[in-house]
Amino acid sequence: MSVQILAPAGNFESLSAALANGAHAVYFGVGKLNMRSRATVNFTLEDLPLIAEMCHARSVKAWMTLNTVVFDSELAEVKELCRAAKKAGIDAVIAADFAVLETARAEGLAIHLSVQANITNMEAVRFYARYADVMVLARELDLARIEHICRKIREEKITGPSGEFVKIEVFVHGALCVAVSGKCYMSLALFNTSANRGECYQPCRRAYTVQDSVNGQELEIENHHVMSPGDLCTVEILPRILDAGVSVLKIEGRGRSADYVGAVTKVYREALECWNNKVTASPEQLEYWQCRLKEVFNRGFWKGGYYLGEKVGEWAESGENRSTLVKLLCGRVINYFAKAKVVQVQLNAGSAALSDRFLITGPTTGAVEGVLSSLYAGEVKVETAEKGMEITFPFETTVRKNDSFFILKERL
Repeated sequence: MSVQILAPAGNFESLSAALANGAHAVYFGVGKLNMRSRATVNFTLEDLPLIAEMCHARSVKAWMTLNTVVFDSELAEVKELCRAAKKAGIDAVIAADFAVLETARAEGLAIHLSVQANITNMEAVRFYARYADVMVLARELDLARIEHICRKIREEKITGPSGEFVKIEVFVHGALCVAVSGKCYMSLALFNTSANRGECYQPCRRAYTVQDSVNGQELEIENHHVMSPGDLCTVEILPRILDAGVSVLKIEGRGRSADYVGAVTKVYREALECWNNKVTASPEQLEYWQCRLKEVFNRGFWKGGYYLGEKVGEWAESGENRSTLVKLLCGRVINYFAKAKVVQVQLNAGSAALSDRFLITGPTTGAVEGVLSSLYAGEVKVETAEKGMEITFPFETTVRKNDSFFILKERL
């Protein structure tokens, strides 16, 4: 069975990072009718041909999310998005609203069922098979239920519109919502911004106190972040998830940076290759993967999550980023000398020193890391460089003018 790594892309930097680090497919939003419509960066209709071109050049599938609830006034926009996706060669639309399902089907687009469809049983699978070739299962299912659904699909020979067996997709890494399959109304109630419209203000990520409304007495609770679960991290139990029969491993994070997308995609691709080659990952390899995942954005990890039948209780200690590395934006790439394999950077903030770990990101570059093994200011070899200086250093990977240059430091 061929299993795919599905990586998120919120902008061209993240898209390039996903493509460079082993994604088999990427998912992305266009405009406001997706579950990350509040994101500061989102793709436009005009970007669709380039997205498809970039993906297909690497034999990667491009899947467009159109997965919010939709109002009557937006049906024309849905049709426009679907037509543009079809014309650009986008491989599938991820949706849950029936208006989108019908529109996408009429345009001849492949359809994947979003987690918002809340698929938890075989009757739902049989029903949605008339629309979809791939279905994301509800996040609260354990491995036994997932295995049962995957097995019954093959036993009953349930096929989607393509004529192939329906494929099951599950989340393997990233942020979890306290609500059932992300169907939350807390943001709508408090701020009139609906999570089901991609506009969540994430009030669940905040710290709360519990107080008696009669006498004002505050109750002692174990953790003030009582509605903010830790991030899902399944790399240690990935073989069990794969053995259950799933076909698509989905990484959450369309609102995350390129370094997050690159690091997480690479780790899960490496773990998948171990399973494909029937190799058991060593304790050292597992520890390395865990350390690498902790270096990029996370709120602490809930290892296994619902898949192991655990109760909800792995609450984050904070709603903020707990990555072990901090990114300090220090400058921009001025030039890359391809023959010499040397990067030239203008330091606009902070400083750089020998042995510093660095990160360079850009729309074409994606996210690449290295260590300053030597450092020059002009023609002078230096050990440190300060704000305002132009520096050069060797780097094997091609980067581009105007790429962002970060120094990575351990979080204190």
